[in-house]
Amino acid sequence: MKPICFHRSSVTLPFIALFVYSCNSSAGGDIVADTTQHVWRGWNYYQIPESDSMARYGHQLIARTSYYLGPNGVVAQISNGMNCQNCHLNAGTVPWGNNYSAVYSTFPKERARSGGLETIPKRVNDCIQRSLNGQPIDSNGREMKAIIAYMKWLGDGIKKDSVPKGSGIMNIPYLDRAADPQNGKIVYINKCQRCHGADGQGQRKDEYQYEYPPLWGEKSYNTAAGLYRISRFAGYVKNNMPFGEVEYHNPQLTDEEAWDVAAFVNSQPRPSKIFKEDWPDISKKPIDHPFGPFADGFTEEQHKYGPFKPIEQARKAKQGK
Repeated sequence: MKPICFHRSSVTLPFIALFVYSCNSSAGGDIVADTTQHVWRGWNYYQIPESDSMARYGHQLIARTSYYLGPNGVVAQISNGMNCQNCHLNAGTVPWGNNYSAVYSTFPKERARSGGLETIPKRVNDCIQRSLNGQPIDSNGREMKAIIAYMKWLGDGIKKDSVPKGSGIMNIPYLDRAADPQNGKIVYINKCQRCHGADGQGQRKDEYQYEYPPLWGEKSYNTAAGLYRISRFAGYVKNNMPFGEVEYHNPQLTDEEAWDVAAFVNSQPRPSKIFKEDWPDISKKPIDHPFGPFADGFTEEQHKYGPFKPIEQARKAKQGK
C-alpha cells in the first residue's frame, strides 16, 4: 500500500495511528492528500493549530472521554469509563475504523432510527447514552461545542453531503448461515482474550480509563448501541482487530470469524437500555436489528444472528411489488 500523506497549511507532520506511515513533501502549501486508493484518513492531534483550542479540547474529549466524563471524571461523572475512541479508533481518524470523516459534511440529516432530522449534538449524545451507557451532556455547553469544533476541523475539505471512501464501518458479506457464538468463543480466545481478558472486562490503564475496553458487563456498551448490531461489530473487528496489528488492507480475521466473534461478544451480558422512541417506522429497522416488533415476520433470533440473506431477499421482493 502506498503511504498516504497529509499536509495542512505549511506544516507537515507524520500521521500516527495503528501504524506509522512516512510521507513525501508536497510542492504546495494547501491541504493535499495522496488518494491513490481513494481512502480517507484523518489528521492527527498535533496538526490541530495551537490557536484552535476548542478543536484540541474536542480531540481530548474523544480520546480521553473517561478522564473528563467517566466515573471519576474531572468535568462530570456521567459515563461508564470507556472512551469515544474505543469505538471510533484513534479519535475517529482510521479508515473503516468507525471514523468521523462524514459527520460535519452530512449533518444535520434525516435518520430512520429517530424518524426525524438529527443534529450533531443529538448524534453525540446518542453515543454517550448508548455506547458509553451514560447521561447526555449539555447541547450548548463547552464540551459539546469542543466536540463539534473537532469534527468540523477533521472534516475540513470534505464537500457538503459527501461521504469519503473509508467512512464509518465496512459492510462485510452476509454468511449463508447464522453467526455462531460458540465458534466465536474460539476466535475470541485466540485473537481477543489477551487484551480484553477471559472475562471480557478489558484492562485498565489508570484510575480514569481503560487500555483495552470491556466488551461486555456493566462497564461496556448497552443493548441500544450501534455495535450491538453484529454486522457493525463484525465489520469493525474485521478491519481493525487485533488492535495494533491490522488495518483494512491486511485483516487477520476471515469474514466467518468476524461474524462469529461478533455473535459471541454480543451474546454476553451487558446493560439493557430501551429507547421507546426508536424506529417509529419499524419497516426501516436494519436487517440485524435484534429487537422486535418487525414488519417482515422473521424472529428476533434470526434478526440478531442470521442467516440474514432470507430477510434481505424478502425485503427486496416486497419492495419489488
